[in-house]
Amino acid sequence: MPPRTGITSGRAVAAAGVVTAVLAGMITAPVAAGAQPAAEESSRWTLATLPDTQFYSRYAFDQFEPRYGSNPYQVQTEWLGQVQDDLNIPLVAHLGDVVDRATVESEWVAADAAHKALEDAALPYSILPGNHDVRNSASHLTDRDYDLAEEPYLQWFPPERAAAQSTESGRDETGLSEYQIFEAEGQRYLMLALAWRVSDETLAWAEQVMAEHPSLPTILTSHDILGVESDGRTATSGTNGDRLWEELIRSNDQIFLTISGHNHGSAYRTMTNDAGNEVFQVLQDWQMAYEGGNGYLGLFEFDLEHDAIHVSAPSPWVAWKPADSLTVYDQPFLEASNEQFTLGIDFEERFSGFNAEWTAGDSDLPSLTQRAREIILDGFEGVPPVTAELPGSAEDYPRLGEDALAHWRPGIAETGEDGVLDEGAAVPDVIGGGDMTRVSIEESGSPAAQPGDVTVRREGHAFSSDGAGVCFADSSGERYSYLSTAPDAAVNDADFSAGYTIEVFVYLDEAWTADQNAWSKAFNRTGNRSRMGMPPSRYDYTTGAASLGFSNLREFQWTELPQDPTVGDKVSWSGEIPLGRWFHVALVNDIDDARTTMYVDGAPILRNATGTGGMSFEEGMPWIIGAAWENDQASNGWHGCVGELRIADRPTEQTEWLIHRPDVDDFTADAERVEIAEGESLPALTGTGKPGATVVAEGAVTGEAVVAEDGTWTLEGELDADAAAGTAQQAALDAAPGTYAFSLTHGFGERRSEARAGEVVVLADDDPGAPSPEPTEPGADPTDPGGQPGEPGQPGGDQTSEPTADPGAPGQPGGEPSPGASPQPSDPGSGPGAGDGKPLPRTGSDVLAMSLAALALLGLGGGAVYLARRRSAEG
Repeated sequence: MPPRTGITSGRAVAAAGVVTAVLAGMITAPVAAGAQPAAEESSRWTLATLPDTQFYSRYAFDQFEPRYGSNPYQVQTEWLGQVQDDLNIPLVAHLGDVVDRATVESEWVAADAAHKALEDAALPYSILPGNHDVRNSASHLTDRDYDLAEEPYLQWFPPERAAAQSTESGRDETGLSEYQIFEAEGQRYLMLALAWRVSDETLAWAEQVMAEHPSLPTILTSHDILGVESDGRTATSGTNGDRLWEELIRSNDQIFLTISGHNHGSAYRTMTNDAGNEVFQVLQDWQMAYEGGNGYLGLFEFDLEHDAIHVSAPSPWVAWKPADSLTVYDQPFLEASNEQFTLGIDFEERFSGFNAEWTAGDSDLPSLTQRAREIILDGFEGVPPVTAELPGSAEDYPRLGEDALAHWRPGIAETGEDGVLDEGAAVPDVIGGGDMTRVSIEESGSPAAQPGDVTVRREGHAFSSDGAGVCFADSSGERYSYLSTAPDAAVNDADFSAGYTIEVFVYLDEAWTADQNAWSKAFNRTGNRSRMGMPPSRYDYTTGAASLGFSNLREFQWTELPQDPTVGDKVSWSGEIPLGRWFHVALVNDIDDARTTMYVDGAPILRNATGTGGMSFEEGMPWIIGAAWENDQASNGWHGCVGELRIADRPTEQTEWLIHRPDVDDFTADAERVEIAEGESLPALTGTGKPGATVVAEGAVTGEAVVAEDGTWTLEGELDADAAAGTAQQAALDAAPGTYAFSLTHGFGERRSEARAGEVVVLADDDPGAPSPEPTEPGADPTDPGGQPGEPGQPGGDQTSEPTADPGAPGQPGGEPSPGASPQPSDPGSGPGAGDGKPLPRTGSDVLAMSLAALALLGLGGGAVYLARRRSAEG
């Protein structure tokens, strides 16, 4: 079963030794930093690497520069030029995929400017083409199969540009592979940079280069050498890497280190060559992380006297960004064990087989890794600590009033045996009456679907107050099921000419595979674009108006046909998404900015749709959950779960999203003093509050009311003589003139406001102006003159009510923190209802200011006491 995971609480630590690593819009668990460099002075130098800058180049001018004023690529190279002396950097190595689309000139313009910054700083660099840098990257083609005169890479980075650098260098016959000979700490090294899918002739060229420089320790870079498992951190072999190992690396003892990109993640391993010596292989590729890599680069500190290579991953881009643009995803360093680590190497012994004269240099430098940290963190404050608050009940979410068109909540669906959502059963729409009904197997068109394939699980994203999901089992190929609105549902014809916001909670099954489940869809606005006025195009001409799906590369894909269908479809893409987790996805269409922004767990993704506005639609065509829609029929079932889904006809702020908690302090009571004559009934109490919240009266008046959708509440309370034991009499109130205290609180479960103190004055028939009792000491309960502050049940005392169920426990959608409990971080991956102790994504100055901890019992002034009660998960 999918655990309750997703946005979680925690503190972003900017400068400590433990930080949070971010991959693909998700926040992974903080881990201890790797082995630290020796503090003693030593002979040291640093090799810098630039992995996969493709998205920096692609989005430099339409995303990064409008948003920030520069782009990560430019900031990276300018920073390296500035710190080359501080870090003793003799060379920078680019690992390929300089651009994302080889035929788009603007991307080369961005890359050209970035490398000109290195040239202006007289800092040499090695560069090579990756698969995105050539016009045809098919693996069966080699560098000798290209029409070299037509390759943009050679037009922007020709051999003459490389030869103009201060290092000794050369290129192969194609001009795509190169070598650089550079000096560091008195010794010369060889950098071999091989292009994407080199030929046998190029391998022979590389052999010849090493043969001509037989005493030089050699570092080999190429775009694709080391692979990585789907966890993004475990090293594995790849076809191209195996070929390079067998045909070049293992037989050449000079090669002691390989560095590559291409495969999404960070990893390293040690191999043994034919001479019996170690060869380190390192992979660095953060392109699928937040903002296309968020400016992380590699620093390899060679500590020649302490026999170590210290690898670190700083981001000068994060440190450069305007402070008001930072999010908790903006960590200045990646410090997971696969991103910061130390490789132990006895340099003199390792190089002795081909260079018996090699020695360390004469410089005495402190740790360059630590120096890089000091430079990056100088003046960097990061974002303030952010916490997140779990829902207090099923109703604990912000309302949007008339702007919300539909809100489907699986947690209130009626299910059959084993949670099965039977054919014809519905997930209710709590706003517009447009329920989502499971389409019959016969009507669905799936020849392989089974009755038990659709279930409702009372587990979900930790910050979904509905706390449930409708789950689709074994959706692959011809086996799929889906839910649909009725043909006459009002939301079918929703007009988004003023923009929209769509929020959904989704879960990706751990068994998902690209072969079986690629391009599946979580939900669709159906129809046929060919009938909506969209011109014929290569992709998606007959799909529905809009859909959220999952690509073969494990990316969220939002595709929409704007209100003007002639512009064609517009698409937003997330980074690489891990499996087995719940995510909150928000899609916000702002017609003023002509942009649709996708947010994953509160963080905006980089590749958003621009030049868009509103949404086209086909009248009477339904919304569906659980499958794709193409050629007027369903296909490609969702392999996982879909939680609550809400649609609004305007762009909303983050504080209005389902992951936010309403402000429980926004609460009023119209009467603090109620006067009644002996024998009269108590009039109704009224006030305002947050829709869906519960108002509780305790003390002399008892009762509960739920705040209506218009924000008002009416409580038909009862007088309670026993609770008003503040006089010597214990008789019924209608026979006991005097003043009796009560309190009103408002909130969701145990997440409650401060109490509003009130009093009921019972007037004697012959004395309508009966005085109130003598005032009590501050903090004392006027209904119990013997009570003392600090005692159980008294203001400031211990909580006496029973603890509630754990958040997310079975049967507790939305779960409730235990009253009075100490705040505890949670782990969303460990089971239902868990959080994961990590920071809540936030963007700019829009802070989701929430508290994860259970609210402690509030001590109430004015002589009133709030006695907490257990609240059910249903609110």
